[in-house]
Amino acid sequence: PVGFAHGFCTLEPDTEVAYKVTAYYSAECDRGVLWSDPAIAIDWPVDPDKAQLSDKDRKAPRLAEAPDLF
Repeated sequence: PVGFAHGFCTLEPDTEVAYKVTAYYSAECDRGVLWSDPAIAIDWPVDPDKAQLSDKDRKAPRLAEAPDLF
């Protein structure tokens, strides 16, 4: 849904992910939360020390520290 966080974890090299969106990308609307935030408690099937992340995702705030957007 619009405004709902989403994340992807691939376990195979050279994986491509495609998904539908409701509008064109807008950098000023781009937000994120830390993928490994214990408050969200997602059981990702990857060792956090071995996860390959973008710099942006690595520096994302925890959910409790993220700005209230709604």
